Amino acid sequence: MTELGKRLKEAREAKDFSLDDLQRVTKIQKRYLIGIEEGSYDMMPGKFYVRAFIKQYCEAVGLQPEVIFEEYKEEIPAAYDDEIPVSLSRVQTRKGVSASSSKALDVIPKILIAVFVIAVLVAVWVFVQTKVADNASNADTSNKEPVAVDQKDLPDEESADGKDTEQKDSGEKDDSKAGEEKDNNDEEKKEQSLEAVKTEGTVTTYELKDTDQFNLELAAKGDAWVAVYNSKDEVLFQGMLYKDDKKDFDFTEDQQAYLVLGNAANTDINVNGKALEYKIPTETVRQDIVIQYKPVESQ
Repeated sequence: MTELGKRLKEAREAKDFSLDDLQRVTKIQKRYLIGIEEGSYDMMPGKFYVRAFIKQYCEAVGLQPEVIFEEYKEEIPAAYDDEIPVSLSRVQTRKGVSASSSKALDVIPKILIAVFVIAVLVAVWVFVQTKVADNASNADTSNKEPVAVDQKDLPDEESADGKDTEQKDSGEKDDSKAGEEKDNNDEEKKEQSLEAVKTEGTVTTYELKDTDQFNLELAAKGDAWVAVYNSKDEVLFQGMLYKDDKKDFDFTEDQQAYLVLGNAANTDINVNGKALEYKIPTETVRQDIVIQYKPVESQ
């Protein structure tokens, strides 16, 4: 038993209190009262209870707790423990639950108000959409009403017949005009004609018609000697052409082109972009080609 325990026990006995009596007065379990007198503080729930029980013990037996704590401070735990009593924990837990419930109750009315406002807005929107649809339907119905036509505005039969006659005459004139234009177009689209009209020995004469130009091109497929003369028997070219060589001549202002070919097989002749067909087979190496030009104006 500690010195503090002896002091407390003596004070209890001086009051003629048994441990059972002290238990009824302090509401402290008897085993804890015995532990205080014997200095067995480890059996207590915590240091908080040690100091609290000693204080109640002192007050019950007529001692000053502050004086006892000061005199026996080395025996009594120096500070309160941070542990929270179970009873206090339960109280706080209940308070927390109550606070949470209170907050939930505060939020519920706000939620109900928000739901009500949303419902009102939806109802207004549906009403507006229905109204707009009805107006559109009425507008379509009004647009489909028959339009009255005044008979005075209609042309009489005589004027209609007159217009039909005028239109018919106009149509005939248009057809006639279209026919004339078609004939003119046919004449314009008429292709040039290049035909062999005479062959004497190695000389072939061609006639060029139905065109307003006479462009001549000589293209060599191999070595070939050529000579080119105009209607005045003037030499425009005379010499060798080699493979892929080309010579161009414009006889549009002339009436005839005279060609002397040293190797017909190696010489292609193009008139206005179209190939001239040899009347004499090209096996005849040396050939003379005469092209007589008859422009469209002179035909």
